Amino acid sequence: MMSLRAVARSAPRTFTRLSSTTLRQSAVARPSSLLKSSLAPLRSSQCASAFSTSQFRQAKKAPVSEEDEAAQVDEELSVKLESEIQFEGELKESEDIPASVKDFLENSPFELKDIPGKEEVTLTRKFGNETITVTFSIHDLVDKYNDEDEYNPDEALGDEEGVNTPEPARASPAEEEEGEEDAEDADTPVPCKLDIVVEKPGVGALNIEALAHNGEIMVDNFYFFKNAKLARGESAELAHEAQDLYPGPPFGSLDEDLQVLMERYLEERGITQALAVFVPDYMDIKEQREYQTWLRDVKAFVDA
Repeated sequence: MMSLRAVARSAPRTFTRLSSTTLRQSAVARPSSLLKSSLAPLRSSQCASAFSTSQFRQAKKAPVSEEDEAAQVDEELSVKLESEIQFEGELKESEDIPASVKDFLENSPFELKDIPGKEEVTLTRKFGNETITVTFSIHDLVDKYNDEDEYNPDEALGDEEGVNTPEPARASPAEEEEGEEDAEDADTPVPCKLDIVVEKPGVGALNIEALAHNGEIMVDNFYFFKNAKLARGESAELAHEAQDLYPGPPFGSLDEDLQVLMERYLEERGITQALAVFVPDYMDIKEQREYQTWLRDVKAFVDA
């Protein structure tokens, strides 16, 4: 959703920057006849008074108080926020809920817990005497967006108004092909971290760290804790205590047959391909919903 939002905005912003710059250049190139006539006496008196032009400018510039300037900025910001709210609303109306999300919510044994304003989403189910919890966060989307939006001083300088930047050289066929591959990579779903806890009362809990990516569940670590609270890590103290324990070896170092059986163990409990497809799609929906709420909250604060 973030990459789609950025692509959708790039065209109108470029057009706006080009249009405003063109208008400014035309205004400078063709001064009005009134300005010419008012400046004519000043040209004739430049030799006698070297400061007449600057005095003229100072006389024409009206003082602006800090309160008036701040009010103008607040108004412009409010208008821009309203524009973004409308943009996101139109974007949401043009998109349907993915079938993967509908099917999972209708047919999955997991119960979804999504608290507005929170980054984390939780899926919970019962399996015999076990309680299974899967947690993921939209923070992974933010991390990916920040990595792709690294600061480039050359690009930033080129975006400044009035700065002339050389026209880029035409890319070779190989470079164009590489650029197309990069664009395809940008549309690739974000690898979503999953924190899976399988808990049995009075026995302990398994804590599985995995990734949902390209429709697959990839297990990174398969931990065991005798104290189930350590697996859930609901506080900083518990998380710190868990770090001091030996929870198990890295999953990739295990015997391959053992890895396969552990993956099947998770599949039997609903950690399947359907979940791997659902999580990235639902993260996009939640990120857009939270972003729209953030825009409205910020606008309400500015307008208050």
